[in-house]
Amino acid sequence: MGKGMRAGKKPKVGGGAGNMQKQLAQMQQMQRQMEQMQAELEEKEITTTSGGGAVSVTVNGKKEIVSLNLDKDIVDPDDVEMLQDLVIAAVNEAMRQIDEISNTEMSKLTGGLNIPGLM
Repeated sequence: MGKGMRAGKKPKVGGGAGNMQKQLAQMQQMQRQMEQMQAELEEKEITTTSGGGAVSVTVNGKKEIVSLNLDKDIVDPDDVEMLQDLVIAAVNEAMRQIDEISNTEMSKLTGGLNIPGLM
């Protein structure tokens, strides 16, 4: 027998079924909070501009473009590449901001844990 053990006594094992149920309940609560947060994030919209405001893009939390506005003065048939670049710049910035908001909100919930597959 090990030191400090008496015949007929079982060693204490931490936790048991009660601890597992508590952990499961905490995980289920976190999952509900994450689902609620995801729904809230999907409702958010970000508007970004490029070309000094000549191009404006609004993207929602689902990463869908919901609005694209072009200043009529920027539409030049001889310089389509510039217009394309401005649209790409505005869309990329909107997507970056949505990602940043999502990551910030999710890290509040997870306490900074790096859980694979969450975002």
